[in-house]
Amino acid sequence: MDARFPYSPAEVAKVQLVQFGILSPDEIRQMSVIQIEHAETMERGKPKPGGLSDPRLGTIDRKIKCETCMAGMAECPGHFGHLELAKPMFHIGFIKTVLSIMRCVCFNCSKILADEDDTKFKQALKIRNPKNRLKRIYDACKSKKVCAGGDDLDVQEQQDTDEPVKKRGGCGAQQPNITVDGMKMVAEFKAPKKKTDDQDQLPEPVERKQILSAERVLNVLKRISDEDCLLLGLNPKFARPDWMILQVLPIPPPPVRPSVMMDTSSRSEDDLTHQLAMIIRHNENLRRQERNGAPAHIITEFAQLLQFHIATYFDNELPGQPRATQRSGRPIKSICSRLKAKEGRIRGNLMGKRVDFSARTVITPDPNINIDELGVPWSIALNLTYPETVTPYNIERLKELVEYGPHPPPGKTGAKYIIREDGQRLDLRYVKKSSDQHLDLGYKVERHLNDGDFVLFNRQPSLHKMSIMGHRIKIMPYSTFRLNLSVTSPYNADFDGDEMNMHVPQSFETRAEVLELMMVPKCIVSPQSNRPVMGIVQDTLLGCRKITKRDTLIEKDVFMNILMWWQDFDGKIPAPAILKPRPIWTGKQVFNLIIPKQINLIRFSAWHSETETGFITPGDTMVRIEKGELLSGTLCKKSLGTGSGSLIHVIWEEVGPDAARKFLGHTQWLVNYWLLQQGFSIGIGDTIADAATMEKINETISKAKNEVKELIKQAHENHLEAEPGRTMMESFENRVNQVLNKARDDAEGSAQKSLSESNNLKAMVTAGSKGSFINISQMTACVGQQNVEGKRIPFGFIDRTLPHFTKDDYGPESRGFVENSYLRGLTPQEFFFHAMGGREGLIDTAVKTSETGFLFSCLH
Repeated sequence: MDARFPYSPAEVAKVQLVQFGILSPDEIRQMSVIQIEHAETMERGKPKPGGLSDPRLGTIDRKIKCETCMAGMAECPGHFGHLELAKPMFHIGFIKTVLSIMRCVCFNCSKILADEDDTKFKQALKIRNPKNRLKRIYDACKSKKVCAGGDDLDVQEQQDTDEPVKKRGGCGAQQPNITVDGMKMVAEFKAPKKKTDDQDQLPEPVERKQILSAERVLNVLKRISDEDCLLLGLNPKFARPDWMILQVLPIPPPPVRPSVMMDTSSRSEDDLTHQLAMIIRHNENLRRQERNGAPAHIITEFAQLLQFHIATYFDNELPGQPRATQRSGRPIKSICSRLKAKEGRIRGNLMGKRVDFSARTVITPDPNINIDELGVPWSIALNLTYPETVTPYNIERLKELVEYGPHPPPGKTGAKYIIREDGQRLDLRYVKKSSDQHLDLGYKVERHLNDGDFVLFNRQPSLHKMSIMGHRIKIMPYSTFRLNLSVTSPYNADFDGDEMNMHVPQSFETRAEVLELMMVPKCIVSPQSNRPVMGIVQDTLLGCRKITKRDTLIEKDVFMNILMWWQDFDGKIPAPAILKPRPIWTGKQVFNLIIPKQINLIRFSAWHSETETGFITPGDTMVRIEKGELLSGTLCKKSLGTGSGSLIHVIWEEVGPDAARKFLGHTQWLVNYWLLQQGFSIGIGDTIADAATMEKINETISKAKNEVKELIKQAHENHLEAEPGRTMMESFENRVNQVLNKARDDAEGSAQKSLSESNNLKAMVTAGSKGSFINISQMTACVGQQNVEGKRIPFGFIDRTLPHFTKDDYGPESRGFVENSYLRGLTPQEFFFHAMGGREGLIDTAVKTSETGFLFSCLH
């Protein structure tokens, strides 16, 4: 059993089922402990008997026990009271359902209007789901304007058969059209289209439109038989339709609407208490008017007023209704607004809530910790605690921690509290005598966090299960959480100021769950798409691409230092690839140290072309790993990234999560050290193509512009044939787009070909660590056509995009083709069009984010 509850020998009951229903008036009276008669809460400083703070409802004072269950303020959950309403009232939450049911049954005899032989009705009966069945029966009944079967009774007697014809004997009465207007129900009788002019059938013209009081509706609903209730989708045992009309109002106890002591004399009551007081007063007024035999229209007025207060007590945001307000003019907080929306009970206090034992601060990267480690600032570690039970095995350690207390010496952690076996809490800040610090087996010590404690780490929005993972903590100086770079992708975190949350599990079971189910290595492969969600990223990925090139050779001093970063180093140095004139190792040998020995793998680099065949390809693109040795190939994002079947995936599946963790850590430490010695930088020089290439690019672009000119000429002379399914204008636009896109692609091709192996930008792109070939071509060759909503820049002014162009100019420059590269710089017009295209992307992203977030909350 949970330690929070006292031990009980009683057998634990099993929940059979949860049944929802509507409280009937009798149930409300039975479960009530008192009938409320007075709107006042206090009288001469004491709770008034029969008032809203009656002691039988539950105590509001710490000193007084509850009169119903004789428990104190902490134990007594509160007991409901009830208020007898002078007239039945509509329940605002059920008014729509009541309307549907009223439209399904006869206004006079409460039988279902639809005919039993009606196909729609028969279809409706087949539906099992009660809510949908009501909808379908409503569809079958809504067209009926007369309660059928009034005249059929004579027909039945004329048939001389024994078996009675099974018919719903309706009463033949004409049905009004029922509508809801605010909190009133209106019944409107339509004059029947009769051939003969007998007016006697009609009710009096005055009675054509009548306001239905809740009493009238209640009488109709009461007469609905249990069988008909079942057909309408209501189970008469748990929800009769007449219970949807309030005859008795349950009064919630003070724990639901606690009052606050302002000072010794005055109390401030909750909104619900104020609203209940209004309801009781208006109910009393209505009863008094009825007793005095006031005229009907006055009683109706009073009933409407009571109806308004009851409705706003349940929901104070009704469309078309004024808000019930406090004296200050602030709208009162209804029961409905307590539950719904983001700050309500469900989304604000149950689905997600603020918790203890959590910390939040900015995150920064640290490539030198393991992927399942988390650097935690000292200030947090000395504030959060974990309750550890004293056993013979840890008593010495805990004694030391207790001695250090809440402010331990630098570099040490201490403890905050001792919890004795009887639940008594000792605060170590205020312990004077050393005898108080005495520990016994079974005591609990709330100690500070230590290195190696397991915690949960989370970044919002938590969109998949890898947004919360378990880490081992490592206490570090300064005030930020430190994360390994490879863990950023599942959290979708970056270090531009993101904050993240840490939660400390508070029991052994929770720790075990974190350790077995949620630790980062266990989450490397995601069940969502059956592939890794973490890989090598950023500079390490670039380093891997450079260190595994064929011509990367490592001198002895650097290789020795690399070995120092290797945790499993046993003093045996691998044989160098080149012995004379001096020992030199290759970059691939570094990976032989860290790939587990049982791994075999053949993959290809991203830039592998199908024409390269054989074991050792000219571009060194075939990655071969045999028995943990990297024999050939350059490691890039394809082998070390998050793709299915990548090296990380294989290690995780073949050797296990721990091996994958080690591999990710070691790859980073070894390669980062090598890259630091090797050096890597990128400058403007990497974006400059040679003169011949630039010549070729300019030629490509001017050729494309001439082609577009030619197209415009053809269009003017009507020589351009329209493509099937397109207008002439659409075909023209389509052709222009093709020409300009081809120009950009050709320019991109030439730019790429001109880049040498030593180009740093190309190194990053081929490694997969940052950038794409499009980025290179836009920097070097030409930015290309700017689009808004998938078309070229539209005419914003009359027949032109900007006043700098002539009207009706359909040429490339006027419609947003940027022929300059970022290196050469854009003209003002080009810059403006480029901003137009970019703005659209930003808006798209923002709208998508808010939309998915909204859908997500709707699913909940």
